[in-house]
Amino acid sequence: MEQELLLKLDKISSLFGESPWLKSLVIVVLSIFVAWVLQWSVRRGIRKLTRHTSTHLDDQIVALIHRPIFWTVMLFGFYIAARVAGLSETIVDVLHSSVLSILIFLWMMFALRVSRIVVQAISRHGTETSIIRPQTMPLFTNLAAVIVIALAVYFIFHSWHIDMTAWLASAGIAGIAIGFAAKDTLANLFSGVFILADSPYKLGDYVVLDNNERGKITHIGIRSTRLLTRDDVEVTVPNSIMGNSKIINESGGPHTKYRIRVKVGVAYGSDIDEVEKVLMNVANTDSDVCSWPEPRVRFRVFGASSLDFELLCWVTEPEHRGRVLHQLNSAIYKAFNREGIEIPFAQQDIYIKEMPQS
Repeated sequence: MEQELLLKLDKISSLFGESPWLKSLVIVVLSIFVAWVLQWSVRRGIRKLTRHTSTHLDDQIVALIHRPIFWTVMLFGFYIAARVAGLSETIVDVLHSSVLSILIFLWMMFALRVSRIVVQAISRHGTETSIIRPQTMPLFTNLAAVIVIALAVYFIFHSWHIDMTAWLASAGIAGIAIGFAAKDTLANLFSGVFILADSPYKLGDYVVLDNNERGKITHIGIRSTRLLTRDDVEVTVPNSIMGNSKIINESGGPHTKYRIRVKVGVAYGSDIDEVEKVLMNVANTDSDVCSWPEPRVRFRVFGASSLDFELLCWVTEPEHRGRVLHQLNSAIYKAFNREGIEIPFAQQDIYIKEMPQS
């Protein structure tokens, strides 16, 4: 096929003269023209067709593919021009391998971007039982990247006529040595894969670690997991620790709503029905408290110096806990003052049996 193309290009370039360098120049100009026409056709013609489809996936692929096509035609034209110019076989062979390496790299970058787009598109439509879903998307994105890069490296070595058999054998021996030397890194790697597959938490979840560190999951990688605390401090935890620790996922369960508990004590002799009414009214008038599940009040225990109540209500996200607790505590204190409900506090009475003799 390459010889046939060379003959056709040679006939076309012969119309401009018999000089090899002139023929090469004509081929370079033709390759630039053809590359530009193809790029224009893809960007204008094919993009107009993809706009009428129901998905945006083809639009994104077309937006990425025009550049590799342009450089493929350009570089192939330069290689043909070098062949026609009558350069030595050694230079032509080096040029051939160089052009192939560049093209493999360009198409590798295109494949990486397309694989990421495809995995994201599939995960958006995934259900809880789907293999590819938002929780497992990083796993498949990284897996696709590893496969694409491995194939690209193989073909680049092949383009330079390097036998991969010895390299693979050496890689196997080196892999055993590296495995012993980097066991902690490998433990993080495998734990990361299991975390992505098992999905004990996902991006955006609020979790509490064994050391009571609490934060929002911002990144789930192969080596580590990152969470952002309420102090806006990013904490990076190795996946081997995350995989072997007890993780409390405050955003887990049937919904992301989080229940908060407001504990308050009132003095003995208070009207407990009035106390419950006031607490319910405070919860129902706060716009940040969910109407479902409904707030509720529980009379918990007869305390040493107070009747202990607990207001239970839900907020939409765990991160709202602190702010809503502040609002409810302030509103309860003001409401109790208005209604004359006493909040007892610890105090000591001192009795003096007799005054000391002066």
